[in-house]
Amino acid sequence: MNAQLEEIREQQKQSWNKFSSGWKKWDQLTMDFLHPMGQSIIASIQPSGNNRILDIAAGTGEPGLTIAGMLNGGKVVMTDVAEDMLAIARANAAQRGITNIETAVCDVCELPFDNDYFDAVSCRFGFMFFPDMQLAAKEMARVLKPGGRVATSVWNVPDKNFWVTAMMGTIAKNMELPPPPPGAPGMFRCCKPGMMKAIFENAGFKNIQEEEVTTTLNAGTAEVYWNMMTEVGAPIVAALSKADDAMRQKIKSEVFELINSRYPEGKVAVEGSALVISAIK
Repeated sequence: MNAQLEEIREQQKQSWNKFSSGWKKWDQLTMDFLHPMGQSIIASIQPSGNNRILDIAAGTGEPGLTIAGMLNGGKVVMTDVAEDMLAIARANAAQRGITNIETAVCDVCELPFDNDYFDAVSCRFGFMFFPDMQLAAKEMARVLKPGGRVATSVWNVPDKNFWVTAMMGTIAKNMELPPPPPGAPGMFRCCKPGMMKAIFENAGFKNIQEEEVTTTLNAGTAEVYWNMMTEVGAPIVAALSKADDAMRQKIKSEVFELINSRYPEGKVAVEGSALVISAIK
């Protein structure tokens, strides 16, 4: 891997480790929000019995832990570049009495597993952050058994994800933010129609399917929404760190006004949309 890609990997590792405490704090709310995409991935890979499943970019544990609970004699290997996130996943597993998991800190572009090793591969919201998405897909194909299934989710277009654009749009309206370099990791890096299908095709997958899955962030109040987003959202925190107190307060007030004008008080349920891509080796 070249120096630029290694730098991206290191930045991702540092960022996810840094925000792991926020993800732990807001685990229930965020996992409820991401649940529909996890369920679609599970339905696509059909885990059962003594299957050996690889869950990439496992974060705090889902959907890997749910998959582990569906197996009888099988196991889930959960990987992530951020050790602190996997530590939360292990704690969540212990709390739920799930023992048929292993964790491994590694980069998806250099998976430490043999060829044709796993029955299925799951990856919920990892692709957007991988240094080399095509290499990641090829590695998934390499470690997957012939006939094995893979499924991943990526965020759909910004217009269908008010849960993040409400914040980032307000920040962008008030601050001059430098545009990210072309192809840089980001929330909407994979939303272009046909992009993920092409990546999977180039990795050698077949029977590629794509479906839209919608969800809602049931924050309840604008205050909860703001607090969660500013404790788990790395781009949001990075942008707000460049604002002085007055500007930060202005942005916060405008976000509250935007959210409260759209949702009844106490019923803030902000919409989101993802694409779930599945295929067979």
